[in-house]
Amino acid sequence: MVNLTSDTRESATVTVPEHGRRRLRKIWPYLMAMGPGLIAANAGNDAGGIATYASAGATYGYAFLWVMLVILFCLGTVQEMCARLGAVTGKGFSDLVRENFSLRMTAFILFALLIANFGVIVTEFVGIGAAAEMFGVNRYIAVPVSALLLWLLITRGSYDRVEKIFLVLTLVFLSYIGAAFLGKPDWHAVLDGIIVPTIKTDPEYLTMLIALIGTTITPYMQLYVTSSVAERGVKPEDYRFTRVDVWSGTFFAVAISGFIIIATAATLFPIGKQVETAADAALALAPIAGPYASYLFAIGLLGACLLAGGVLPLSTTYVMSEALGFERGVSRSWSEAPVFIGMFTVLLVLGAALALIPNLPVIPVLLGVQVVNGLLLPIELFAILQLINNPELMGSYVNGKAYNLLAWTIAIVVSLLSLSLIVLTVLDWCGVKLGG
Repeated sequence: MVNLTSDTRESATVTVPEHGRRRLRKIWPYLMAMGPGLIAANAGNDAGGIATYASAGATYGYAFLWVMLVILFCLGTVQEMCARLGAVTGKGFSDLVRENFSLRMTAFILFALLIANFGVIVTEFVGIGAAAEMFGVNRYIAVPVSALLLWLLITRGSYDRVEKIFLVLTLVFLSYIGAAFLGKPDWHAVLDGIIVPTIKTDPEYLTMLIALIGTTITPYMQLYVTSSVAERGVKPEDYRFTRVDVWSGTFFAVAISGFIIIATAATLFPIGKQVETAADAALALAPIAGPYASYLFAIGLLGACLLAGGVLPLSTTYVMSEALGFERGVSRSWSEAPVFIGMFTVLLVLGAALALIPNLPVIPVLLGVQVVNGLLLPIELFAILQLINNPELMGSYVNGKAYNLLAWTIAIVVSLLSLSLIVLTVLDWCGVKLGG
C-alpha cells in the first residue's frame, strides 16, 4: 500500500483537476460549435426519409447498408462546403445566389424550393398526426398543438434557444438504436451489408438506390446549414470547430438511418412485409419485435417530424427573405422582420391545415416533392461548387484540388441519379414499367 504524504496528496488534488480543465478547454470550443451541422443532417431523417429507409430494410434486408456508408462521405462533403460558405461570406445561400447568378436562375431556384419544401412540410405534419395516434392522441389535437408550439418556439425565442431545443430533439433519434436492438438482427449479416456492396440491375433496386440518396442529400438541408452558420456569426478563423460539427452531425444522422434499415431488415424483411410510410413500419414492428420496438420507432418518428417541421419552414423563410432582401433572423422581433415571421407563420399554418384533410394522398405528394427536389438538387450542387471555388468570394478558403475532384464527382453522380429518379417517377405516373 502506498503511503502518501500531505504534500503528495495536496499536489495530486491540484494537478488532476488542472489536467481536466486543460482538456475541457481544448474540447469546449468544439462542443460550443455543435448546432447547425447536427441539426441540418438530422432534419433529413424526416417522415419521408424514415419511410424510405424502412422500405429499404423491409424490401432488401441489409443489402443497402453499404450505400449509407457512401452517402456518409457524400453528405458530409456537401454540408461542409455549405457551412464554409456561410462562415466565410457571412451570408445565406440565397443571398449568394442573388448576388452571383442571373435573376432568372434565382427566381427558378426560389420557386422550385418553395414548392418542394411546402410539400414536405405537409408530410411532416401528417407524420406528427400518425405518430401521435399511436399513443392515443387524436391527430386533430396533436397537429394544431405541435404547429402552435413550433410557432411559439421560433417567433418568441432567440436563435440560441431555438438551436438548443432543436439539438435536444436530435436525441430522440437514439430511439431507433433501441428499436434495432429489439429486432435482434444478425450482426454478422449487418457487417456484411456494410462492407460488401450488393448491386442489382432491376428497376426497383435502382429506384430505391436513388431514393436513398435523394432523401438523404436534400436541398433544404444545405440551405439551412449555410444560413444558420451565417446567423451564428461563425468567423473563418473559428471554422475548424464548425467543420467538426458538420462531420459529427453527418455521421450521427447516417448512423441513425442505418439503424432504421437494420430494425426493419431484421423484423419485416424475413416475412416479406412491405411498408409505404414511417407509421406503417412502426405498426408492423409490434407483432414481431414487441410493442416497445413499435413505440420506440413511433417516438423517433414524432421527434423527427417535429424537428423537420421546424427546420423546413425556417429554412424556406430564410431563403425567401434573403433573396427578396428582407430583414430575417430568429432573434428578430415581429416589428424588425415582419416578412420573415409572417412567411414562417403562413407556411406553418397552411402545412398543418392541409395535413388534416381526410384521405390526403400522402404518397403522391411525396413522389411529386421528390421530382421537384430531384430537379433542384443538381442545380443547387453546381451553384454551390461555383460559389465555393470563387476566389473573390472565398479567398484562401476555396476547395483544394483533391477536395474539388471529390466534390465534382459527387455532384455529377448525385445529379445523374436524381435525374434518373425523375424519369422513373414520371414513367411510373404514365403507367410505363421498366424491366420484366
